[in-house]
Amino acid sequence: MTAVPPNPPEFNPPEDSLLQEMIKRLRRKEGVWADWARDCQRLQKLGMSPQQIFEATGFEPIQQNQIIVAEQVLATILSHGVAPEVQARFERTGSDSLYEFRILNQADRAAAATLVVEQGIDSEGAREVAKALKDFSRLATPPEEFPSHPGDAIAFYYWKLARQQSDLQARSRLIALGLRFATSESARRQIEKLLTDFTVAPSKQAPLLPIYRLETQSEVPRILPVVGKLPLATTDLRAVPLIEEEGPFRLVKFSGTGAWLPVPGWQVVFAAEDPVVLLADLNDLPTTLEGASEEVVVMIDRAERTWDDRSYFAVDRQGEVQIQWFEQEPTLPILGRVVLVLRPKKVLDEDYNKDLWQIDE
Repeated sequence: MTAVPPNPPEFNPPEDSLLQEMIKRLRRKEGVWADWARDCQRLQKLGMSPQQIFEATGFEPIQQNQIIVAEQVLATILSHGVAPEVQARFERTGSDSLYEFRILNQADRAAAATLVVEQGIDSEGAREVAKALKDFSRLATPPEEFPSHPGDAIAFYYWKLARQQSDLQARSRLIALGLRFATSESARRQIEKLLTDFTVAPSKQAPLLPIYRLETQSEVPRILPVVGKLPLATTDLRAVPLIEEEGPFRLVKFSGTGAWLPVPGWQVVFAAEDPVVLLADLNDLPTTLEGASEEVVVMIDRAERTWDDRSYFAVDRQGEVQIQWFEQEPTLPILGRVVLVLRPKKVLDEDYNKDLWQIDE
């Protein structure tokens, strides 16, 4: 029989405090959505879990997450600078649209917010706008026919979808959407060609990212410092610094400029000639996986710099490392091939795993 992990401790807020005022405001939904987001975030920092906040205020955990993320996106948009009418619009409503912009950089968030207000786009449309801008930013060489940002970037997204569509009704709808967003004359001409050219350009499917997830405790190795080989002086033993493991992948740092990180000894790992790893958020990678973002480890073999269309590669784009798939050989310098993307093991209660007496009968 497996013991059930204990429930989280009950949170008893003090009677007369700012915390009580925040709970009251949330319960009554006073103010606007950004005020609710800031109060939810403060309550979490004061020790309340999302479930406890829900029970006290009626704000479900998924709603708390959405408005908190949206408020952070709004802050970056305002710091970048937008027109007063755009600021006023999103300070009142639109948290669902702002949440979709979380995958964009700061400049694209501001551009998307402005476009959404100008075009009267709802949250469903905002999701497509965000995807179009994200896909456009990943292009190795942006098309010359679509030079104006962000309208032409979204027009390019619909132009590409229309070319792949054989159904005339669906194709016409996509062409109309492309013309709606096209800003430059060259972009409009490029889309209008599809009205007379019915050639279907089938899309080439990008391969799946080589994503693995740690499943068992034995696959999570622990890194230990090596003092040396006997005989050893006591001073050598004492000189070894305390190693502290961080995060779900047990990242180990030391006083220098480097760090170690444990990776399971799978065959694909040992086969790499010159492997290095980097940390990334899953949302920052070109993946179609749904769900909340999480931190992942990307392993790159720097010895493999020959392009093929079956793999993802790390490339140098204006001094930054980017992970991308290329349908044709890129003009950007290839830094290495992506060997695997490692997701952390799902742990419901880490402290529960540390109890030696927890056994299965």
